[in-house]
Amino acid sequence: MKRFTSLLLVLILLLGVVVGCSPKEEAPPADSPGAEDPTDDKPGDEKPDEVIVMRLAEVHPEGYPTYEGAMEFSRLVEERTNGKYKIEVYGGSQLGDEKSVTEQIQFGAIEFGRLSLSPITEFEKSLEVLMLPYIYRDKDHMFKVVEGEIGDELLAKLEENKLVGLAWYDAGARSFYNSVREIKTPDDMKGLKIRVQETELMMDLVEGLGASPMALAYADVYSALQTGVIDGAENNFPSYYSTHHFEVAPYLTLDEHTRIPELILTSTMVMDSLTDEEKEIFRQAAKESAELERRLWEEYEKESEQAVIEGGVTITRLESNEEWQEKMSKIYDKYTGYEAELIERIRNTQ
Repeated sequence: MKRFTSLLLVLILLLGVVVGCSPKEEAPPADSPGAEDPTDDKPGDEKPDEVIVMRLAEVHPEGYPTYEGAMEFSRLVEERTNGKYKIEVYGGSQLGDEKSVTEQIQFGAIEFGRLSLSPITEFEKSLEVLMLPYIYRDKDHMFKVVEGEIGDELLAKLEENKLVGLAWYDAGARSFYNSVREIKTPDDMKGLKIRVQETELMMDLVEGLGASPMALAYADVYSALQTGVIDGAENNFPSYYSTHHFEVAPYLTLDEHTRIPELILTSTMVMDSLTDEEKEIFRQAAKESAELERRLWEEYEKESEQAVIEGGVTITRLESNEEWQEKMSKIYDKYTGYEAELIERIRNTQ
C-alpha cells in the first residue's frame, strides 16, 4: 500500500513539471491581424452607463407625415448622443389631446410633443398672429415668416411660459368645400352653412365671408353633408380625401384661408438639463426631422389631390387671395389690435 502511494506521488510531481514547462501563449504583436487596436475604444463611442428615456406625444398614427417626422427626431437624437437619450414616440393621442399634452410638457410630465400651433396659443396669445386668415401668400411665405426674425421673436415670448419650440412642421392649408356650387369669389359663400372648428376665430372667419358657421363634431360631417344639414366644411387636402367628404361635397375652392404651422415642443426644464452640446444636437435633430416631414407632407398632399380629381371633384384655384383677405380687416383688428405693425411685417416678408 505504501509502495502504491509513493508511485502516485511521483506521477503527480512529473505531471506538474510537464505542465510547468509548456510554452505560454503569447499575445500577438501589436501590428498583427489578431491584435486589438488600442484606438477601438474612442471616448465618443463609449456607451452610456445610463440611458435616459424621454417621451414624445403625437396625435396622429404611424405612417402619417408628422408621426414619421417625430420618429426621425427620435432616431437622430439617439444616434448622435450614442444612445444616452432615447425618445419614445406615442402616436394616436395615447398621451392625451394636444391641450393637455402642452400642459404636461410645460410642467415636465412629458418631455416632447408634436403639436399644432392652435393649442399652444392658449399659453402665449401673441402666437395667434401666425394663424390669421389669408395672412400668407403661400407655404414658402409662411416658413420664411416662422423660421425668420418674426418667428424667433414669438418663440422667445413662448419661452417665458416655460415652453421651447425646436422646429416647425407643415400641416398644409385649409380650404372650403361644399355640395351646392362652385365658389370663385367671397360673394359665392353667401348663404352657405359651413361647418368649422369650434373656435371664435373660425366662426368669425366664415361670418366675415357672408356664410353661416356651424359647430359640429368632425365625425358627423359626412352624414351632415349628405343630408343637407350643412352645405360645406373646410380642411386640408389629405383630410378632405381620407374622410371621403369629397364624395358628398364635390366643389373644392383652394382659397387656403388658414395655414397653421406645427411645432416640435419641449420645456425650458428639459433644455436646462442638457449640456450646450446636447442642446445643439436636439435642435439640429428637430430641424432635420422637419425637413423629412415637409417632404412627406408634400407627397401626401399630391396623392390626395390626384385621388379626389379622379373622384370627380371640381377644383377651383385662385390666382390671388387678396379679395378674400380684404374681408378680414375686422378680424385682424379684433384678434391683434396693437399687432397691426407685426401683420404688416408678415405681409412684407419676402
